[in-house]
Amino acid sequence: MLNNITHVRGFKCWGAHMGIKSKRRDIALIYSEVPASAAAVFTRNVVCAEPIKVSREHIKDGIAQAFIINSGNANACTGKQGWEGAVAMAETTAAELNIAKTNVIVASTGLIGEPFPTEKVLKGIKECVVKLSDREIAGSLTANAILTTDTFAKEGFTSFSIDGIQINMGGIAKGSGMIHPNMGTMLGFIVCDIAITPKLLDEALRHAVDKSFNMITVDGDTSTNDMVSIMCNGKAGNKEITKKDASYNLFLANLEKLCTHLAKLIISDGEGSTKLIEYRTKGAKTETDARQIVRTVSNSNLVKTAIFGSDPNWGRIIAAAGRSGVDFDPELVDLFIGTELGKMHEVVKQGQPVADIREQLRKVMTSSTIIILLDLNIGDEQAVGWGSDFSYEYVRINAEYTT
Repeated sequence: MLNNITHVRGFKCWGAHMGIKSKRRDIALIYSEVPASAAAVFTRNVVCAEPIKVSREHIKDGIAQAFIINSGNANACTGKQGWEGAVAMAETTAAELNIAKTNVIVASTGLIGEPFPTEKVLKGIKECVVKLSDREIAGSLTANAILTTDTFAKEGFTSFSIDGIQINMGGIAKGSGMIHPNMGTMLGFIVCDIAITPKLLDEALRHAVDKSFNMITVDGDTSTNDMVSIMCNGKAGNKEITKKDASYNLFLANLEKLCTHLAKLIISDGEGSTKLIEYRTKGAKTETDARQIVRTVSNSNLVKTAIFGSDPNWGRIIAAAGRSGVDFDPELVDLFIGTELGKMHEVVKQGQPVADIREQLRKVMTSSTIIILLDLNIGDEQAVGWGSDFSYEYVRINAEYTT
């Protein structure tokens, strides 16, 4: 995935700095030359940001032509002033691009509860419109403009062929803390030049998000601003996908691949994290059970702190699985820890600890990437998710976030 969103036909973008943040770019615009099929998923937090409220309405018809995003201010818990600011973002973007206001998806990220800097944002929108470009640098500037505590930009690209026609798909995301999604995570924006109906696109996005962004956690906090959205403008020239056929399945597989790539970048940049952990559960009765165990174990502070300390404390993993709400027999469980599949160390066999395993695990536990595999041995379903460790630095970052 070497290219970025500017390699997708019919899309232009830009990222500008207007002073919401002291140094980084803080306004991003992604524009489709034609109205596009669109879909989005949003936070399920009942305390949601003003742009979420606007975008939920705008996406209802399944058509969009622009994403406008500001960083540095979440525009959440800002009341009437914030609502008016979010509406103004959509109206100004629409007016400057000469498109319908309802075709603009609005997003914000940053500090919660701060007055929204509407005038700065609107000035930034106008600058972005003037500088819209399909040059590769524009994609990189856009990816950087949506960051907050992130330490690097998160970009991805994939291409595939349908009936001999190359389809391009690119995406950007942001997220480092306040990540425990219950739909998507933080912010993610995907563009593709495929032709597909809005209804099928919506189904595909929800499936891909559920397999990727919904299976990551940094700290167990679901944000007020979480959003993942996609536009597909049909510029590739393929026959429109109208049913769940081979073309749809190929599109879905690539969408899931791209979403997983972006989700793992977010986890690798978790606030203060030193390790990326892949959690796997197999042998479950249902996929729901497998997912629930993955999410519970990956969000355990005791598991995350043990991994930060390179402590092979498998008891914390088993204990977390046991409180997940999933019914299983502890005496049937096998547990493996390693750095790559196929070369895993068995830690627990049929519910009993394997002798003298801690010494073998010491080198594994110091790795920057660790895999934890729990086999329930009671079914055929499985799930995979990702998380970060919990370090001293995470506490420092969040203790000093607004000061």
